[in-house]
Amino acid sequence: MQMNGLAGGFYKISEWVMKLAYVNLLWMLFSLIGLIVFGIFPATAAMLAVIRKLIMGDTDIPVFKTFFAAYKKEFLKSNMIGILMFVVGYILYFDLTIVREATGMIRLLYLPLLMIFLGYVLTSLYVFPVFVHYETKIFQVLKNSFLIMILHPLSTIMMVVGAIAIYSLMITIPGLIPIFSGSLFAFVIMWSALIAFSKIEKKQETIALQK
Repeated sequence: MQMNGLAGGFYKISEWVMKLAYVNLLWMLFSLIGLIVFGIFPATAAMLAVIRKLIMGDTDIPVFKTFFAAYKKEFLKSNMIGILMFVVGYILYFDLTIVREATGMIRLLYLPLLMIFLGYVLTSLYVFPVFVHYETKIFQVLKNSFLIMILHPLSTIMMVVGAIAIYSLMITIPGLIPIFSGSLFAFVIMWSALIAFSKIEKKQETIALQK
C-alpha cells in the first residue's frame, strides 16, 4: 500500500534509516572479515555501491546481495587503490611533519607541502565514489578524482561541510558510531559526488549533441 503525506514521508525516512544502519553493519562486518587491512577498502567500495544505487532511486535492491557482489568483484582493485592512497597520504603527512619541525630554508617548503596534502585529502574524498561510478583503470580513477575535485568546488565543499557535521554529531552522540559512522559519511560523500557526476554527464551529452 502506498502512503502519502506525513505518513509516507515518515515511512521513507524510517526505511532510509534502517538501510543505512544495515549497510553500516555490513561495512563493519566485511571489514573484519578482511582483517581490517584488506577488508576496509572493498567494504567501503561495496557500501558506496549500495548507497549510490539507493540515492539514484533504485530503492528496492537486495542490500546484502548487492553489497556482497560489489565486495567480491572489487576486492583486489579496491585494495590496490586504497593501499596506494594510504601510502601516498602517509608519505605526505610524514614529510609535512618533518618540514614543520625543521629550521632554515627547509621550513619554506611547509606551505607548499601543506597545500599538496590538502589537495590529496580533498582528492581522496572522490576516489571511491569515482571508482564505483565509472569503470576505469586505477590511474584514471586517481586522475579523474583530482580533476573533479578541482572543477567542481561546490560538491567538494558539500563533502567537507557534511563530513564535519557528521563528525560533530558522532562526537556529541557516541552511541551512533557503531550504527551510522560509516554509512552516513558514505551517504554525504556519494550524494555530493553524484551532483558533480551529473553535471559532467550533462555537459558530455550537450557536447555530443552539438557534434
